[in-house]
Amino acid sequence: MEEPQRGIRAVYAESTITVYQAYSPEIGLPAVREGRFPAVWKRDRMTWIKPSFLWMMYRCGWGTKPGQETVLAVEITREGFEWALRNACLSSYERGLHPDRSTWQRQLKRAPARIQWDPERDLHLRPLPYRSLQLGLSGEAVRRYADEWTVSINDVTSLAHEIHALVSSGDLASATQLLPQERQYPAADELAAHLRSQGSTHGSHGRT
Repeated sequence: MEEPQRGIRAVYAESTITVYQAYSPEIGLPAVREGRFPAVWKRDRMTWIKPSFLWMMYRCGWGTKPGQETVLAVEITREGFEWALRNACLSSYERGLHPDRSTWQRQLKRAPARIQWDPERDLHLRPLPYRSLQLGLSGEAVRRYADEWTVSINDVTSLAHEIHALVSSGDLASATQLLPQERQYPAADELAAHLRSQGSTHGSHGRT
């Protein structure tokens, strides 16, 4: 089946969806142990969540980049995830989607969430010809994410290292078998209809 040009691909269950983040052990390990983000995790900053495992691997270098050594799989409620999508604004101005740049800037300033469509990655972390969603949370969305939406936090660093080792040895078949089985998210077209025109290739966020 052909992949949509811009889609939400994720591991999800009836009421939850899994997103990925990577942090230093000082943040990541207490988060896993306590099942919630520790006090050192700043709620006044934007945080980006990524439904795509391989895009997270591209961002954190398979859990090797400084400050991103602990890779987290955060299970959140689908209700919360969809609230964020409905209340999101694109992270960059798109002619034809927004009436004008100043209107977009006002929307962006008010929105508690923002969206980027970044190139999906293959096992070698090379860009693919279709894009996956990155969801930035700020203000009310960050608080809801930490206090209401988060169901569980799991450490998947060892999985990242294992898949990376298999890719490095050329065993792509075994690496593929270990990947989280992501599927097209239900009703993604309706949920993200107001966010579809994004063509951004941005891939560098201040916080993961």
